[in-house]
Amino acid sequence: MLENTLELKNQSNGHKQLHRRIIDTTYHNNQNSNYTENIERLDSQFNYESNKDYYWGPPELSIFYGTSLYDQASSSQKLALNHLYWTTQYNQTAATEANAILYNQITEGVFSAFGGCDVLCQELSLETAQEHHHIHAFHSVSYKTKKGLFGDNKLKVFRKNKTIKNKLIINREFSELFPLLETTKNHWKRYQEVAFRLINDQLVQNNQTKIYSDYFKKMEKENEQIPIQTTGLLGQVIPKSFSKFVTLNFGTSPFLACVFYATRYLANILLKNYEYRYLQYYRDLAKTEAFIPIPTAISYYHMLDESFHTNISKLIAQDLYKEFTKPTLYEKFMANSILHRSQSLLLGGLSAVMPATFRNDSLFITPLYQILRSSIFEMSQEEAVDWLEKCLCHEHEGFHLNLKWHQHLLSDLRKAFYPIDYLWTVNRELGVMASANSINKNIISNRQSFAQFKKTIEHDLE
Repeated sequence: MLENTLELKNQSNGHKQLHRRIIDTTYHNNQNSNYTENIERLDSQFNYESNKDYYWGPPELSIFYGTSLYDQASSSQKLALNHLYWTTQYNQTAATEANAILYNQITEGVFSAFGGCDVLCQELSLETAQEHHHIHAFHSVSYKTKKGLFGDNKLKVFRKNKTIKNKLIINREFSELFPLLETTKNHWKRYQEVAFRLINDQLVQNNQTKIYSDYFKKMEKENEQIPIQTTGLLGQVIPKSFSKFVTLNFGTSPFLACVFYATRYLANILLKNYEYRYLQYYRDLAKTEAFIPIPTAISYYHMLDESFHTNISKLIAQDLYKEFTKPTLYEKFMANSILHRSQSLLLGGLSAVMPATFRNDSLFITPLYQILRSSIFEMSQEEAVDWLEKCLCHEHEGFHLNLKWHQHLLSDLRKAFYPIDYLWTVNRELGVMASANSINKNIISNRQSFAQFKKTIEHDLE
């Protein structure tokens, strides 16, 4: 074990002492806060019936806000769209925090090999415990909300696809005929891991010093495979076939361990872009002693809790990496590739109907259609398709509001990533995100996606 045998060495003692003070202060304040406990309490108290008649955030944080559909919606429909926006955003946040739970533990196992990182490791461990409670609250509120809005019946908008059903039957029969199939697949996964480890050892070098996260050692002892992330920020950015390899990178390279916190810092800023509006909404209600919905209060305490996490992400992403051995060309390439894909997949568009969301609307068309066909709007197939076309494929106020939020977020991200010296210009200046700030460009993209969706609808209803 390498614990406390390696030293941080690339920066002056003054910088190191400053970083330690920030970490110590953050850990002390986080440890003495009660934000997580408040989230737990609110989680246990939530029921949709007591919160359904109130906005959980400002009206502009609602699905379809700024469209002609929203303007014509009834009061109850507008409340439902406000609540569904909350559940959509926080389900995504929960998935990204699940990424943090895994990679906090893996990178903590890397940092623990270096003297002077004890408090940092304690803070990461505390954050991991807090994320579990956050995720539970988000999932619980989302489930109860959707049950309250839609009931126990699942939405059945499309007919069953016989082709898919037949494929499932064939696959099941194939597995029954060849009982060794699953065993063979597991062996292949093991061989794949061995190959990844060999390649990783060649590409990730630490001046002849072997770094290997304690998290991996524990997994090997328990004969467990490296987990794969398929949701959340990194689950979407990193292809599934490449997930284990990148996880190994994070757990064997101090520099790449720090790169994880660059992606976590990106997620922190994306969250703050809309969550700050929930915090302001909470404070406005508190000033007038008005009723505060539980989801609003959860958002408020979550942002306060996440402020500690954001401080740590910022410190590691902007400064701590400089204290480790300088990265190899491969490590720089991997870091920039991950951040470039993050831009392309998460910041490469401008949603017409999802506020503070900067990706292509093609991902949302089916869920939006289901909302219109549900008991909330009770539209026919023709009406739902017509309204989707109006909202997604034509200019409206919602587009312009989202463009303002896009420009504000772009400015914040440029400030955040400018100090990171290993970044390509396109990552430091958020070039991919900047290129997506055209309403006309996104309307053209939406029209293409909508045309394909309409064909699918017509085919499934034949």
